[in-house]
Amino acid sequence: MRGEAAPHTPVWFMRQAGRYMPEYRALRAGRSMLECIRTPELAAEITLQPIKAMPVDAAILFNDILTPLPLMGLDLDFVGGVGPQINNRIETPADVDRLGVPAAAEVMPYTAESIRLVRQELDPRGVPLIGFVGAPFTLASYAIEGKGSRNYERTKRFMYGEPAAWHRLMDKFETILADYLAEQVKAGAQAVQIFDSWVGALSIYDYVTFVKPATGRLIERTKKLGVPVIYFGTSTHHLLPQMSSLGSDVMGIDWRTPLNDAWKLIQPGQGVQGNLDPLLLQGPWRELKHQTDRILAEVDGRPGHIFNVGHGLLPETPVDMVRRLVDYVHEQTAK
Repeated sequence: MRGEAAPHTPVWFMRQAGRYMPEYRALRAGRSMLECIRTPELAAEITLQPIKAMPVDAAILFNDILTPLPLMGLDLDFVGGVGPQINNRIETPADVDRLGVPAAAEVMPYTAESIRLVRQELDPRGVPLIGFVGAPFTLASYAIEGKGSRNYERTKRFMYGEPAAWHRLMDKFETILADYLAEQVKAGAQAVQIFDSWVGALSIYDYVTFVKPATGRLIERTKKLGVPVIYFGTSTHHLLPQMSSLGSDVMGIDWRTPLNDAWKLIQPGQGVQGNLDPLLLQGPWRELKHQTDRILAEVDGRPGHIFNVGHGLLPETPVDMVRRLVDYVHEQTAK
């Protein structure tokens, strides 16, 4: 992540601990998402499942970007077959003002304990652990929409119509997220990723005006912790110059932007992470191999590349294809 020499291109996957793995489905049976996140032994075991199953080069903590929301006073529920829902979504400036900003160490001690348990298993293997949070805009969009959205109409109406309240909301998220990342690093996370999953829905002007200030402060505070920072979003080709100017060590790129184009849009010296379409892992090996070769050719041996998917692994992904891909990237990039 710092552009240092490695024996091969490092590989890990967003959502590498998840529903595509039979071990995960067995452990999750009869348990809610929040129960697994808030039980350190369960969260640690899920984090370690892909490490035990395949030679990925990093682990990412099993958690969810929305876990800070209930601690701020939002009623979050994970509905099977539907996804996350917030039953008291933000609709007015008064709703913003009612949100609390508790200290992460006091209200999320389970995350720190999960990290400590995972590090006990990872350290002998020499595998680093990545912590993460959602970015302020992406959490704000969930809090206002009440669920996932295609067009973010409620979010944009609130952003345009109540700009002062919007910035107060972003400030609250920046504060709790910076604190949460600091606790993760203190507990043992060796790198962090900030997921701005839905920010690509915005124009350049809206990103600069309504998102960049709070996200910039979050990245600035996190870099002071002394660990590498990855900043990731989807559909962000038009935003990459602005996003990269915030100074993360690595920019996460989705499959819509060729990596050799992305490198021209980001800051000199920044690494890139990506950017395989996760659906390719559900197709034939010949096409997966062809597009993996294409991505590696775009990199052309340039330092600072982390191989990953352009968004999370999907539930229908065959584990054997993921394992085969990891082995193939390692073989093709061995120094």
